[in-house]
Amino acid sequence: MSEFWLVPIALLTSTVAGVFGMGGGVPLITLMPGLVPAAAILPLHAATQLASNGSRALFGWRHIDRSLLLPFAVGGVIGAAAGALVFSQLQLDWLPALIGVFILVVTWTPLPAVRGEGNLPLVLLGVYQTGIGMLVGATGPLGGAVLARRNPRRDWLVVNTAVYMSANHLLRVLAFAALGFGFSQYGLLLGGMIAGVMLGSWLGTRLRQFIPEVNFLLWFRLLVSLLALRMIALVLWP
Repeated sequence: MSEFWLVPIALLTSTVAGVFGMGGGVPLITLMPGLVPAAAILPLHAATQLASNGSRALFGWRHIDRSLLLPFAVGGVIGAAAGALVFSQLQLDWLPALIGVFILVVTWTPLPAVRGEGNLPLVLLGVYQTGIGMLVGATGPLGGAVLARRNPRRDWLVVNTAVYMSANHLLRVLAFAALGFGFSQYGLLLGGMIAGVMLGSWLGTRLRQFIPEVNFLLWFRLLVSLLALRMIALVLWP
């Protein structure tokens, strides 16, 4: 029954993401190893984050920019197909360590200066987010950087990050289902986590206006780095 600790964890991480527009998926995926089998980490994470981001977008629907959807979806379909092909060949015992290393790299390495205008960055973002997401799960930082160059306003950025991540996670869920992952085997756990992230999105949306962003990025980086090191340690010293 230890896997059901993921329900309150999902609630907490989704609340954080609802406030800041980031920071939900990364700590959640770092806490999943040891609670669910390695092969289930990425599919369950994708399904849970689909509910988290989808509900966050729904609660802020007035800020949705529909012009983002088509170019991202085109890139996302390409990325999902390529990522599924690579995922089917992976040695899953090493997957948590791979995710942990990736998180450390994107947390502390400067993001590339991607232009925010036009549709090409969105297509490329779709390929990256969905393709790499099939392999390591947590891929949010670069997407946030691209959208921030289009519109830095907090509500717009939080909601539209949730919109494109919803499309990303939907494509990944479909790809994992096509690869044969049995979501129904984890029905009770998944139902609890989805309820938790939806409640977290609702709480985060309402708390957003009251919580300052002072030093959030630094503390977030330190937290996810410790959690990423935990993922690596679980593989190297089981």
